[in-house]
Amino acid sequence: MATTAVSVTDTCLAAKAASRRLAALPTTVKDAALLAIADGLEQRTQEILEANARDMEAGRENGLGAALLDRLELTPGRIATIAAQARDIASLTDPVGEVVEGRRLPNGLDVRKVRVPLGVIAVVYEARPNVTIDATALCLKSGNAIVLRGSSSAAHSNAILATVASEAATSAGVPEGAVSLVAGGGREELAELATQSGVVDLVIPRGGEGLKNALRGVATVPVIYAASGNCHVYVDAAADLAWAQEIAVNAKVQRPSACNAAETLLVHADVAAAFLPGALRALRDAGVELRVDARARALAGEQLAGELLDATRADWDTEFLALTLAVAVVDGLDEAIDHINAHGSGHSEAIVSGDAAALRAFELGVDAACLYLNASTRFTDGAEFGMGAEIGNSTQKLHARGPIGMRELCSAKYVVQGDGHVRP
Repeated sequence: MATTAVSVTDTCLAAKAASRRLAALPTTVKDAALLAIADGLEQRTQEILEANARDMEAGRENGLGAALLDRLELTPGRIATIAAQARDIASLTDPVGEVVEGRRLPNGLDVRKVRVPLGVIAVVYEARPNVTIDATALCLKSGNAIVLRGSSSAAHSNAILATVASEAATSAGVPEGAVSLVAGGGREELAELATQSGVVDLVIPRGGEGLKNALRGVATVPVIYAASGNCHVYVDAAADLAWAQEIAVNAKVQRPSACNAAETLLVHADVAAAFLPGALRALRDAGVELRVDARARALAGEQLAGELLDATRADWDTEFLALTLAVAVVDGLDEAIDHINAHGSGHSEAIVSGDAAALRAFELGVDAACLYLNASTRFTDGAEFGMGAEIGNSTQKLHARGPIGMRELCSAKYVVQGDGHVRP
């Protein structure tokens, strides 16, 4: 079973032992495991929905916000999508053994840099049961054992999903212990997991700032932080305003609880009078609460005046994860870039412009993992990027930046081949 009563340390040691065998498995076995997981999800959909319903009921009773409830909820359609993503990952090229670069040295030695699994990856996440399968599929395909640690709010959902994944993978030839779930135990358990140096090779947290801060205080294992998303859409003076309105609405409304949803709309002063009345009305009609600066309010039009709130200084730094949007008018591209770099989280940022120079300046000037030129920020997603799925989106600059897919879960080794070479 994926969930056991053994200690965190024992679970991690079992994962370490499994990782050595998993790293040597052929692609066919790993792909068979992912396909078995997808089949298991579909066959046990009703069981999964019943477990999720228990979590949703408890979440409502405990006062979980709308954004967290949306992330927590599983539907038949969402389960089908998770299964489809597992199959997508199975169809992708196996990164293990991939030659990153190779060359022959003047002395005749052949040097190859090849991708290899990291080993054991611990994924810590909050109220996102889909991560249980997405992370497992990515880790197995990249030859890594995985230790999952979900939140109590999704305990029933995570337990059944991890059980489905573990049983299906084992039936296909993946070693026991390669997929495991630890649950309960609070911060002490988290600290134990994050200090498994020499056993766990990487920890990836996917959750709020409280979770990340808790890890920062104790972790001795390397950590890649899957970032929060304070994302922006900037409408330039040279923007196609029809495009700009469609992109702004999509970036905010398509799924507001996602970390790649826009939280701030910036509009160049030269087009604000033409753009804002229609765009703000479209956003309000979609149910968005608008928090605007004085210049945006003055240009919004009388019909909207009573429906707008005044933006506060804190709004520019807030990830709303809801149908709430801050709006400001800026005097130019440089001011927009400065605002984004000052207040953004480095996740996903968009510009709408028909000016190639402005697009290039935004590309060079904005410090973020993903930049969008005339496109919505909502595309920051491993599945949308052709990775099958993702564990999260990293805003760090070492090892991995952007969606964390299979290749980001690999390291590399040098393989040097000779013909009896000795160093003179």
